[in-house]
Amino acid sequence: MEHGEGSRQSGDNTPRESSPFINNTDHDRGNYYDGKNMALFEEEIESNPMVSSLLNKLANYTNLTQGVTEHEEYENEDGSQSKGSQMGTFIGVYLPCMQNILGVILFLRLTWIVGTAGIMESFAIVVMCCTCTMLTAISMSAIATNGVVPAGGSYYMISRSLGPEFGGAVGLCFYLGTTFAGSMYILGTIEILLTYIVPNTAVFVAEKKEDETEAMLNNMRVYGTCCLALMALVVFVGVKYVNKLALVFLACVVLSIMAIYAGVIKTVIEPPNYPICLLGNRSLQNHNFEKCMKTEVIKNVTYTTELWKLFCDSPHLNATCDEYFTLNNLTEIQGIPGLLSGVIKDNMWGEYGPSGMLVEKKNQSSVPVQDNSRDIYKPYIFNDISTFFTLLVGIYFPSVTGIMAGSNRSGDLRDAQRSIPIGTILAIATTSFIYMTCVVLFGACIEGVVLRDKFGNSVNKNLVIGTLAWPSPWVIVIGSFFSCCGAGLQSLTGAPRLLQAIARDGIVPFLQVFGHGKANGEPTWALLMTVGICEIGILIASLDAVAPILSMFFLMCYLFVNLACAVQTLLRTPNWRPRFKFYHWTLSFLGMSLCLSLMFISSWYYALVAMSIAGCIYKYIEYRGAEKEWGDGIRGLSLNAARYALIRLEEVPTHTKNWRPQLLVLLKLDSDLGVKHPRLLSFTTQLKAGKGLTIVSSVLEGTYMTLGAEAKSAEQSAMHLERTKGFCHVVVSSNLRDGFSHLIQSAGLGGMKHNAVLMAWPGGWKQAEDSYPWKNFIETVRETTSAHQALLVAKNIDKFPCNQDRLGEGTIDVWWIVHDGGLLMLLPFLLRQHKVWRKCKMRIFTVAQMNDNSIQMKKDLQMFLYHLRLNAVVEVVEMHDSDIAAFTYEKTLVMEQRSQMLKQMQLSRTEREREAQLITKLGTKSHANLSDTATATPDHHVHMTWTKDKLIAERNRKRGEPNVVVILEFNLLFFLFCRNQSNVRRMHTAVKLNEVVVNKSQGAQLVLLNMPGPPKNKGGDENYMEFLEVLMDGLDRVLLVRGGGREVITIYS
Repeated sequence: MEHGEGSRQSGDNTPRESSPFINNTDHDRGNYYDGKNMALFEEEIESNPMVSSLLNKLANYTNLTQGVTEHEEYENEDGSQSKGSQMGTFIGVYLPCMQNILGVILFLRLTWIVGTAGIMESFAIVVMCCTCTMLTAISMSAIATNGVVPAGGSYYMISRSLGPEFGGAVGLCFYLGTTFAGSMYILGTIEILLTYIVPNTAVFVAEKKEDETEAMLNNMRVYGTCCLALMALVVFVGVKYVNKLALVFLACVVLSIMAIYAGVIKTVIEPPNYPICLLGNRSLQNHNFEKCMKTEVIKNVTYTTELWKLFCDSPHLNATCDEYFTLNNLTEIQGIPGLLSGVIKDNMWGEYGPSGMLVEKKNQSSVPVQDNSRDIYKPYIFNDISTFFTLLVGIYFPSVTGIMAGSNRSGDLRDAQRSIPIGTILAIATTSFIYMTCVVLFGACIEGVVLRDKFGNSVNKNLVIGTLAWPSPWVIVIGSFFSCCGAGLQSLTGAPRLLQAIARDGIVPFLQVFGHGKANGEPTWALLMTVGICEIGILIASLDAVAPILSMFFLMCYLFVNLACAVQTLLRTPNWRPRFKFYHWTLSFLGMSLCLSLMFISSWYYALVAMSIAGCIYKYIEYRGAEKEWGDGIRGLSLNAARYALIRLEEVPTHTKNWRPQLLVLLKLDSDLGVKHPRLLSFTTQLKAGKGLTIVSSVLEGTYMTLGAEAKSAEQSAMHLERTKGFCHVVVSSNLRDGFSHLIQSAGLGGMKHNAVLMAWPGGWKQAEDSYPWKNFIETVRETTSAHQALLVAKNIDKFPCNQDRLGEGTIDVWWIVHDGGLLMLLPFLLRQHKVWRKCKMRIFTVAQMNDNSIQMKKDLQMFLYHLRLNAVVEVVEMHDSDIAAFTYEKTLVMEQRSQMLKQMQLSRTEREREAQLITKLGTKSHANLSDTATATPDHHVHMTWTKDKLIAERNRKRGEPNVVVILEFNLLFFLFCRNQSNVRRMHTAVKLNEVVVNKSQGAQLVLLNMPGPPKNKGGDENYMEFLEVLMDGLDRVLLVRGGGREVITIYS
């Protein structure tokens, strides 16, 4: 019993598993602490039960079957629910497993398998298949005794051990296997009916000899469909009638087995009389003649026999006869020579052959003939299909299935954890003994040509295994007929319930309709689906063709039972405590390997189809299925693998070739805990394409108990909306600055830590009343630099494309000013892997100074990109040294004075505004005069960036020139007025570089720029923001990139 949903307690976002023992009703809760003895634990008792209450609920717990309520309870006249049956090991597990394992293949095909493969190879087939089921039973016993196992059989065990994806895939495969088993049993029933009981009732009768096979298949289809409809009606009316007849069907199986062993014993005393007729060494069908002779003498007159007429064109002695008939003699031998006859030596090895091959006695002499074209029209016995070892494995394996019958009834057992292992293993041991002895006894008692005669045509159309039985062949015929009928009804009863259980689990959305049924729980829709699939098997019409199909599905089911046990054992999960102790992971792996080998031995193409079906269902459940947390082993395996991988990643540093941006995305949430910039998540998806690590994080101010869960839920919904794969990390801190610092330091685990931080540019930092946004931004820049992490800052992030957009022709422009590890060139390549940016071309710009060789720089950069395997257009932009423009001085003055004025808090607002206006006017007027003077004296234009020392040196050198002296004196005064000359230089760089970038890249879809580092002196933080603002002015989409201090791209393979 599983409850999928968990409850949440306030202040705790960890889901709790529901339990019939832990969940309490409100009317019970008040009685827990009426007294004063447990007053100390009042708060805990609200969510956790007292031990006395827990034990009381455990004692009163009733294990109902999963998915359906048996309709016998619904139909009880008194309306009271009947108690579950308390069956023991023998009745509840052993006998149902015996009945399911022994069936149609034993009665209809085992003798043919022994004759075709020989005793040795048949014994090997039986040993392989029985070993497979025994190992599977050991694994199943371990899983079944690891806690309470409700009804549901292998589906329940696999789904709860390996997760909903594997459970759904294998559960549906098991359902298909059970459904095709129903087809096989129905085909077996019809084969017995039409071949051995009432052969004259065939609807289709072949007019020609070569059409007999097709006519038989059509009869199987017609009668099989009618039989299926009848059985479905019985199941629909009420499964209780099937259950009541189960004992009758089991008795048929037991009596048939006893008749076989009794017949073997009787062959020692008196072998049965079943003569077979051989022409040369060829076996003949003897149901059209009585005497195995060409002619007979009656009263000294020679007459031709009925056999003569089959090979000659007239009954006269001078008739023209078949050449082989003329040249070879007829021999009559006993078909059942007996246990002591020594025929075991002839049957030791196999005799495979193609379809249409004659069944011949190995050591019998014969005269061959040249022309065998007319043999098909003669009463010979032929192989109806091509035979080879692997085919026989696939046909035989269904005879060992049915080991899940006990676990399917676990809800009705008195002690399931004891009965399932003992009953199942004893049933497999018993049936394995029966199969192994039957293989040897059939080979020791029956003539080889009779064994290879699949339909008993050489023994008067008797069932071959029936010829060995005592007291009469009809014991086996009738017993096998009812056994096949019962097995077919059991399959049509069990398969719909399995489908209903899967549908009600809700893991496969399109199966929801099959979870409904009649008022008494009968799975009506699932029964219709089962009948439809079963009809497909019946239309195939060949028992030999259907058997390998269901072998695949059962083998896949058994494979995953073994895998589930092995995974749980190797992981040493704390909850893995089976009462059955005789298991080991090596046995489970051996069983798993044997199942996989048998799948490909039986039919490699069927195996691939079955695995493809299971794989498709697995991926569908993973993509569309309901989320279930069943504490499965695959999750534990993932945790172990993750732990191992994290430890390995920590051992050695990441190589440049393996470097990829592992992003910590800093999101900002609004007052309603909604994501303020969802396009940041879109950009993350486009940059990562689902690969590598993504940690989406945010910082909230307050207490964790009140805000944590809601914020994380908001982030997860935004990530789902933007299809961002990654992890959420919400930090609630009393101080936002500390929260961001903690995130950068501690997000991630071991080798899976972020190496890059992505954040949005603080848009309205100038207009903000509080200085926190830009101060936090600069501190984040400093911390990422100290942590050697890359930093990506997106300006106008809300204008970036979403995941549904497809950018047409455009460019991604990279402005490579400073080499910072190669991240600038790697990011466009990663972006262009996503379909949003795929059509954009990459352009790389670099800046050349006065003393640089621009042509050589371009060639070198093109060669560098060629070695990096990057396709990009290269352009070198020349930036000549020039005077610092008046505009630059003005911007610098305004920037400095603004900072200074904001610090002078003692001045009134009016005084601050007046001072700011005065400084602005003075600066504008001075720059205008300076520009006019510089224009009038072009010969004395100075091409350098000014410093105080350079300015004094230049003034001394030009002292004889009055005009220049005036300008220099003014510049010196202005320089002294601008107390921080580095601000002027920085502003000059920003202005000039912005002009070049806007000129070249204003129409680009995205511009990537080197991000300059923050000032070491925190007093210039606001100036730093101004520089960046000027640098990005006039550009639509900008990504500022600052490397983490390591190479991230290499030319080597």
